Amino acid sequence: MNKLVDWKNRLKKGHMLSVIVTLLIIVAILGFLLYGKQREYRQASENSYNMAFYELVDYVQNVETYLAKSLISSTSEHGAETLTHLWREANLAQSYLARLPIESQELSNTEKFLNQVSDYSYSLSRKNIYNEDLTQEDLNNLKELHEYSVELENTLNQLSEDLNQGRFKWDELTEKGTVAFAQQVDNISQESFSNLEENFHEYSGLIYDGAFSEHMTSQDPKALTGEEIDEETAKQKAIEFIGQDNCKEVNNLGLSENATIPVYDFSVTNQNDETINISVSKKGGHVVNMNTNRDVSVESISQEEANNKGKEFLASKGFENMKETYYLKQEGIVTINYAATQENVVLYPDLIKVKVALDNGEILGVETTGYLNNHTIRDISNVKITEQEAKSSLNQDLQIESQGLAVIPTEWKTELLCYEFKGKVDDKEFLVYINAENGREEDILIITDTPNGTLVM
Repeated sequence: MNKLVDWKNRLKKGHMLSVIVTLLIIVAILGFLLYGKQREYRQASENSYNMAFYELVDYVQNVETYLAKSLISSTSEHGAETLTHLWREANLAQSYLARLPIESQELSNTEKFLNQVSDYSYSLSRKNIYNEDLTQEDLNNLKELHEYSVELENTLNQLSEDLNQGRFKWDELTEKGTVAFAQQVDNISQESFSNLEENFHEYSGLIYDGAFSEHMTSQDPKALTGEEIDEETAKQKAIEFIGQDNCKEVNNLGLSENATIPVYDFSVTNQNDETINISVSKKGGHVVNMNTNRDVSVESISQEEANNKGKEFLASKGFENMKETYYLKQEGIVTINYAATQENVVLYPDLIKVKVALDNGEILGVETTGYLNNHTIRDISNVKITEQEAKSSLNQDLQIESQGLAVIPTEWKTELLCYEFKGKVDDKEFLVYINAENGREEDILIITDTPNGTLVM
């Protein structure tokens, strides 16, 4: 009997041992598989980063080549072609630079350099298209850009050699961070990514009166005036904007510092128990946006009345000389864009959006970001062609309905003073913008009237 029990115990122990061994084998297999998957993932990431880097090297080499060609081009036609190629290659170089696992601030000057090459070449290509010769200043700027492109190319070639020799791997960068990576590469080679920015530490950007100007890209909001305020002061500004009598309860939601304009956020319950969200800028205490959501079931006022309601509201808040432009209507609420005006010149960068309820004309929302960022007094004296001269360059089929001066923004964050012509060709409405200084056609927009509003594209 004892022998039988002993045999059973041994069998149980052997069974448990088998189970444990089996589990260990399973864990080992899973670990091996996970390790293999992780290695595959790392290799895929490494290959992706390598591809992006070598594409960057190729495009930077092309940038250097086209910059060299631009210095000796003798005809405007060939110059325009060369500069267009340069614009494209610099854009692509920026794209692949952004794919590398490096924080943007680590390569901010390099990125800025490629950005300026792209935008400056585009600006000069437009000169060539209009058969304008490049000035000596233009050529000097291109020469300076070329010198920096040679330095960038040499640095990337050195890093390419380091990469080929296995002196570093991209996954080491993602694990150790950019600082450790920079130190590591600095120990490997004096001319590597750690020194990439040093090649540009004296490169402060071109200063020229063109499409991409440094002072325009690094500008502070022009109308964000005043000293910084605390949360309690911002709260009082919010109550004053909404109206003391309409504020039943106010809740502080904190400071949003990562916004384009740092703001204090508040949630206000009004006398109708509706929630109003409002944001007040930390600098100066300006209302950046305010919004109320409520159902509007009946439309009792016209678009013209809504326009006037919005304009009256803006004037009561200190925004004078605003002109309604385009609007969008949804579910009984119309959102109207108002642009500032100066001596009858429409300032399109200085926009404020206002939400108006179409049942009673109540202002449900306002957003002032465009105005706060851009509003200032413009120099509008630089008009060198007459309205009639500008009109003569239009398509003869355009039936003009209205005209006037306007300041329009460009994609490079600059501004142009233009004649704005609104007119029709067949059944389509257009806006055509002619540069008031040189008569160039700067932009054409199509106006689309829909049941919900007037849109431009």
